[in-house]
Amino acid sequence: METNLEAIANDGNLCGEGPHWDERTQALYWTDIDGKKFYRYLWRERRHELVDQGFTVNGFCLQEDGGFAVTNSQGAWLWTPGEKPALVAAEADGQECRLNDCLADPEGRVYSGSYHLDDKGESDPSYLFRIDNDGTAHVVDEGIRFGNGLAFSPDCATLYFTDLAARCVYAYDWRRSDGALSRRRVFVRVDRSEGMPDGLTVDAEGFLWVAHWFGGCVTRYDPEGKRERKVRLPATQTSSMVFGGPDLDELYVTTAAMNNCLMLAPEGYDPEREFVGGPLYRLRPGVRGKLKFRSRIGHRHD
Repeated sequence: METNLEAIANDGNLCGEGPHWDERTQALYWTDIDGKKFYRYLWRERRHELVDQGFTVNGFCLQEDGGFAVTNSQGAWLWTPGEKPALVAAEADGQECRLNDCLADPEGRVYSGSYHLDDKGESDPSYLFRIDNDGTAHVVDEGIRFGNGLAFSPDCATLYFTDLAARCVYAYDWRRSDGALSRRRVFVRVDRSEGMPDGLTVDAEGFLWVAHWFGGCVTRYDPEGKRERKVRLPATQTSSMVFGGPDLDELYVTTAAMNNCLMLAPEGYDPEREFVGGPLYRLRPGVRGKLKFRSRIGHRHD
């Protein structure tokens, strides 16, 4: 079971998100979306550092040939810290790519959901997009309220995708040949009292881990959608997590210090009486994770 919960970085991240383990350099990258800061934790040196700041990174993938594929509210980008980002896609099939979290598939294509939410908790139609290797973007699903975390099952037969405002995690059948998705169904629905599902990751046993924004925890579900455990954290705005470390047996969890989406909070939730977040945490849950795939996105040539 989980042991040794520790805060390994405490920079007061306004919206810590999207942790990603780089096995080549033995480093963990993550973003502070609202702080416009990009960090990494150097595992061998047991320290973290600010990599870059000033560019908003909502989600990112490690590019196979170096640098990052980045998603944010303006679209999808190719980016090397310290250099000017290059826009890849700003719209797809007539819809703006107002993108949140993202994930690469085994072929290097990137999936990302959009988000639109007003101060009443209402949402314009949002979408799930796929960005192909040549930089062409496509709408692959609609009827989304607030796109968020994504994860593949170990055999890649299933893609999981969070709709935060709908408080559910969807599952799709995934086809490798062209990246097509089919048979969307609700895999997990989270009660309002437990916050909202946010970031996702999958472990080597095929169980899905879900971060609970407002819930102060991460939960683990078996492949049938049955909850196997809940791991509580000190911060209520728990945003995402990923497995890392040389043996992929450490779970890194991001949190957020800036209150967000309060109109969707559980009844009676009072951020003034809670520690909402900001640190990056690490724990050892007794299971190993799976590496994420690297993106292979280029520029579209019209």
